[in-house]
Amino acid sequence: MTGPDGSGATSSARMLEVGRIVKPHGLRGEVVVSLTTNRTERVGPGSELRAESGRRLKVAASTPHRGRFIVSLEGVDTLEDAETLRDTLLHASPMEDPDVLWVHDLIGARVRDTSGRELGSVTAVQANPASDLLVLSGGALIPLRFVVATMPGSEVTVELPDGLLDLP
Repeated sequence: MTGPDGSGATSSARMLEVGRIVKPHGLRGEVVVSLTTNRTERVGPGSELRAESGRRLKVAASTPHRGRFIVSLEGVDTLEDAETLRDTLLHASPMEDPDVLWVHDLIGARVRDTSGRELGSVTAVQANPASDLLVLSGGALIPLRFVVATMPGSEVTVELPDGLLDLP
Protein backbone atom coordinates (compact mmCIF):
# COMPACT_ATOMS: atom_id res chain seq x y z
CA MET A 1 0.00 0.00 0.00
CA THR A 2 1.35 3.37 -0.93
CA GLY A 3 -0.31 6.00 1.07
CA PRO A 4 -1.36 8.65 1.44
CA ASP A 5 -0.91 9.60 -2.14
CA GLY A 6 -4.40 10.92 -2.52
CA SER A 7 -7.58 11.49 -0.73
CA GLY A 8 -10.99 10.74 -2.05
CA ALA A 9 -10.34 10.81 -5.77
CA THR A 10 -11.97 7.96 -7.65
CA SER A 11 -11.10 8.90 -11.21
CA SER A 12 -7.70 9.05 -12.85
CA ALA A 13 -8.68 12.47 -14.25
CA ARG A 14 -8.76 13.90 -10.71
CA MET A 15 -5.75 15.57 -9.20
CA LEU A 16 -4.40 14.23 -5.91
CA GLU A 17 -3.03 16.24 -3.02
CA VAL A 18 0.68 15.40 -2.74
CA GLY A 19 2.08 18.12 -0.49
CA ARG A 20 2.14 21.70 0.68
CA ILE A 21 4.49 24.62 0.25
CA VAL A 22 5.29 25.50 3.84
CA LYS A 23 7.29 28.70 3.36
CA PRO A 24 9.93 30.44 1.25
CA HIS A 25 13.57 29.43 1.73
CA GLY A 26 16.30 31.94 0.98
CA LEU A 27 16.31 34.87 -1.41
CA ARG A 28 16.26 33.05 -4.78
CA GLY A 29 12.66 31.87 -4.79
CA GLU A 30 13.15 28.41 -3.34
CA VAL A 31 10.36 26.97 -1.18
CA VAL A 32 10.12 24.37 1.56
CA VAL A 33 7.74 21.56 0.57
CA SER A 34 6.24 19.05 2.97
CA LEU A 35 5.03 15.96 1.11
CA THR A 36 1.85 14.11 2.04
CA THR A 37 2.96 11.18 -0.13
CA ASN A 38 5.85 8.79 0.21
CA ARG A 39 6.63 9.17 -3.50
CA THR A 40 9.53 11.62 -3.43
CA GLU A 41 9.63 11.74 -7.22
CA ARG A 42 6.69 14.13 -6.91
CA VAL A 43 9.30 16.86 -6.30
CA GLY A 44 11.92 15.49 -8.68
CA PRO A 45 13.29 17.78 -11.40
CA GLY A 46 10.83 18.03 -14.28
CA SER A 47 7.81 17.04 -12.19
CA GLU A 48 4.68 19.09 -12.70
CA LEU A 49 2.58 20.13 -9.75
CA ARG A 50 -0.55 22.19 -9.62
CA ALA A 51 -1.29 24.80 -6.97
CA GLU A 52 -4.78 24.85 -5.49
CA SER A 53 -5.36 28.01 -7.55
CA GLY A 54 -4.80 25.94 -10.71
CA ARG A 55 -1.36 27.43 -11.40
CA ARG A 56 1.05 24.91 -12.93
CA LEU A 57 4.40 24.64 -11.18
CA LYS A 58 7.32 22.79 -12.74
CA VAL A 59 10.09 21.56 -10.44
CA ALA A 60 13.54 22.77 -11.55
CA ALA A 61 15.48 21.20 -8.65
CA SER A 62 14.93 19.78 -5.19
CA THR A 63 16.98 18.70 -2.20
CA PRO A 64 15.90 16.74 0.87
CA HIS A 65 16.14 18.84 4.03
CA ARG A 66 15.08 17.77 7.56
CA GLY A 67 12.21 15.55 6.46
CA ARG A 68 11.01 18.03 3.83
CA PHE A 69 12.35 19.30 0.52
CA ILE A 70 13.83 22.59 -0.62
CA VAL A 71 12.41 23.05 -4.08
CA SER A 72 13.20 25.42 -6.94
CA LEU A 73 10.23 26.04 -9.22
CA GLU A 74 10.49 27.42 -12.75
CA GLY A 75 9.37 31.06 -12.82
CA VAL A 76 9.65 31.49 -9.06
CA ASP A 77 12.87 33.46 -8.81
CA THR A 78 12.58 35.83 -5.86
CA LEU A 79 11.66 35.74 -2.19
CA GLU A 80 8.56 37.76 -3.09
CA ASP A 81 7.51 35.18 -5.72
CA ALA A 82 8.00 32.37 -3.19
CA GLU A 83 6.10 34.24 -0.48
CA THR A 84 2.97 34.28 -2.68
CA LEU A 85 3.04 30.45 -2.57
CA ARG A 86 3.25 30.11 1.23
CA ASP A 87 0.79 27.47 2.56
CA THR A 88 -0.22 26.42 -0.96
CA LEU A 89 -1.56 22.88 -1.33
CA LEU A 90 0.10 20.98 -4.17
CA HIS A 91 -1.68 18.50 -6.42
CA ALA A 92 -0.54 16.10 -9.14
CA SER A 93 -2.03 13.53 -11.48
CA PRO A 94 -2.31 9.96 -10.19
CA MET A 95 0.70 7.77 -10.91
CA GLU A 96 0.41 4.51 -12.81
CA ASP A 97 1.92 1.51 -10.99
CA PRO A 98 0.08 -1.80 -11.35
CA ASP A 99 1.88 -3.32 -8.35
CA VAL A 100 0.66 -0.69 -5.87
CA LEU A 101 -2.67 -0.08 -4.17
CA TRP A 102 -3.50 3.64 -4.24
CA VAL A 103 -5.75 5.30 -1.71
CA HIS A 104 -7.64 7.15 -4.45
CA ASP A 105 -8.44 3.81 -6.13
CA LEU A 106 -9.83 2.36 -2.89
CA ILE A 107 -12.12 5.20 -1.78
CA GLY A 108 -15.69 4.45 -2.85
CA ALA A 109 -14.95 0.85 -3.87
CA ARG A 110 -17.38 -1.89 -2.77
CA VAL A 111 -15.84 -4.45 -0.44
CA ARG A 112 -16.79 -8.13 -0.68
CA ASP A 113 -15.44 -11.16 1.08
CA THR A 114 -14.28 -14.21 -0.89
CA SER A 115 -17.76 -15.79 -0.58
CA GLY A 116 -19.26 -12.73 -2.36
CA ARG A 117 -20.91 -11.17 0.70
CA GLU A 118 -20.94 -7.36 0.39
CA LEU A 119 -19.42 -5.70 3.47
CA GLY A 120 -19.85 -2.02 2.56
CA SER A 121 -17.84 0.56 0.67
CA VAL A 122 -14.50 2.15 1.51
CA THR A 123 -14.91 5.63 2.98
CA ALA A 124 -11.28 6.14 4.04
CA VAL A 125 -7.94 4.46 4.51
CA GLN A 126 -6.61 4.88 8.03
CA ALA A 127 -2.88 4.72 8.69
CA ASN A 128 -1.94 2.06 11.23
CA PRO A 129 1.57 0.82 12.12
CA ALA A 130 0.71 -2.87 11.75
CA SER A 131 -1.33 -2.56 8.55
CA ASP A 132 -3.26 0.34 7.08
CA LEU A 133 -7.01 -0.10 7.57
CA LEU A 134 -9.92 0.11 5.15
CA VAL A 135 -12.67 2.11 6.86
CA LEU A 136 -16.01 0.84 5.62
CA SER A 137 -19.29 2.75 5.35
CA GLY A 138 -20.73 0.79 8.28
CA GLY A 139 -17.75 1.63 10.49
CA ALA A 140 -15.93 -1.71 10.18
CA LEU A 141 -12.14 -1.67 9.94
CA ILE A 142 -10.34 -4.19 7.73
CA PRO A 143 -6.53 -4.43 7.62
CA LEU A 144 -5.19 -4.06 4.08
CA ARG A 145 -3.20 -7.25 4.47
CA PHE A 146 -6.50 -9.14 4.01
CA VAL A 147 -7.06 -7.65 0.52
CA VAL A 148 -6.72 -10.42 -2.08
CA ALA A 149 -7.97 -8.66 -5.22
CA THR A 150 -8.92 -5.20 -6.44
CA MET A 151 -10.61 -3.62 -9.40
CA PRO A 152 -9.41 -0.03 -8.95
CA GLY A 153 -12.22 2.37 -8.16
CA SER A 154 -14.95 -0.26 -8.10
CA GLU A 155 -14.35 -3.38 -5.98
CA VAL A 156 -12.07 -4.83 -3.32
CA THR A 157 -12.12 -8.51 -2.36
CA VAL A 158 -10.94 -9.50 1.11
CA GLU A 159 -10.24 -12.84 2.76
CA LEU A 160 -11.11 -12.38 6.40
CA PRO A 161 -10.21 -14.56 9.37
CA ASP A 162 -13.20 -15.90 11.30
CA GLY A 163 -14.65 -13.42 13.76
CA LEU A 164 -12.90 -10.28 12.46
CA LEU A 165 -16.18 -8.41 11.90
CA ASP A 166 -18.16 -9.98 14.74
CA LEU A 167 -19.37 -7.47 17.30
CA PRO A 168 -19.23 -8.33 21.02
